[in-house]
Amino acid sequence: MGAGGRMPESNTKLLEGRKKSPIERVPHATPPFTLSQIKKAIPPHCFKRSLLRSFSYVLRDLFFATLFCYVATSYFHLLPHPLSYLAWPLYWIFQGCTVFAFGLIGHDCGHHAFSDRKWVDDTVGFVIHSTILLPYFSFKYSHRRHHSNTGSIEHDEAFVPKTKTQMPWFSKYLNNPLGRVLTIGFILTTGFPLYLACNILGRPYDRFACHYDPYSPIYSNSERLQIFISDVGVFITTFVLYKLVLAKGLSWVMCVYGVPLLVVSGLLVLTTYLQHTHPALPHYDSSEWDWLRGALSTVDRDYGVLNRVFHNLTNTHVVHHLFPTIPHYNAVEATKAVKSVLGEYYHFDETPIIRAVWREAKECIYVESDDESTKTGVFWYKNKL
Repeated sequence: MGAGGRMPESNTKLLEGRKKSPIERVPHATPPFTLSQIKKAIPPHCFKRSLLRSFSYVLRDLFFATLFCYVATSYFHLLPHPLSYLAWPLYWIFQGCTVFAFGLIGHDCGHHAFSDRKWVDDTVGFVIHSTILLPYFSFKYSHRRHHSNTGSIEHDEAFVPKTKTQMPWFSKYLNNPLGRVLTIGFILTTGFPLYLACNILGRPYDRFACHYDPYSPIYSNSERLQIFISDVGVFITTFVLYKLVLAKGLSWVMCVYGVPLLVVSGLLVLTTYLQHTHPALPHYDSSEWDWLRGALSTVDRDYGVLNRVFHNLTNTHVVHHLFPTIPHYNAVEATKAVKSVLGEYYHFDETPIIRAVWREAKECIYVESDDESTKTGVFWYKNKL
């Protein structure tokens, strides 16, 4: 089994017996295993990166994105008028999912999970992310800090939960079905652009934080030149889009590129939100937080056929947080290998995604420690404002 480590028998037994409720809390105490024990359970080949195989997924996504674009621009105008109202939304969904998957390859590059050479990873990632208006190095560094501080209510970088006293005054007016619909809609449509522009839903800083600003408090002095390079990549793509608007018209660019990009943005927010927001997952303050418990404070979800479309990011996120350099095409095997070690510390929720979004929006309003608990540094999601 893997590199030769024996699995703790007590952890294996945790996998047996009754089926747990998806919202039953996972353990929050210090785990009875170490990161090295988890690593020993994973077959060594799972950590190997193949440049050829990685590029094959780039070509796969490019093929489908080009195909969908060709069909839309070459044939949709030939359809009888009523059918175009169905064809274009289908194109936006299919193209959005494909481009999102394409962007996830850039995410792999940022984790050095694409090839054995960092300059190759950064070059490919820079090109991929620039084409979808995502500043590569800016996101790479803030996302790495998210991995370094997952589960910390003080230092995590993305979807940082608020305590009850930190909730804004208008929250109680949104804690109802209509308010939840409006909140979900706002986050899915504008959440990621606002996160990049002004760090909404991110970690609070002592001054204005922006992913496009080389002097943002998010970044260190050694990273500032690369943030500027990221901006150049986004500017080049924006200039190309400007030329396309002049040549093809704004409506053409919005239909072919703009709306699918909104789908990409929504999917990025949706998947990240569901990976780190769950009634069963703890968060920690500095008195309790450690890296391993924080990394385990995430959940794998089932998106059905979209798991494969999204390069299995959705159903292997736990192992991704433990070992982010594992290529996505080895993550399913690695996830199966670590389950016997993690036991109840591994959380998988097969709740249908739409139902899960609604449940999390209803149940996960803020975090608070349990009054009866002696672990005052352990926080759980609550919903009673």
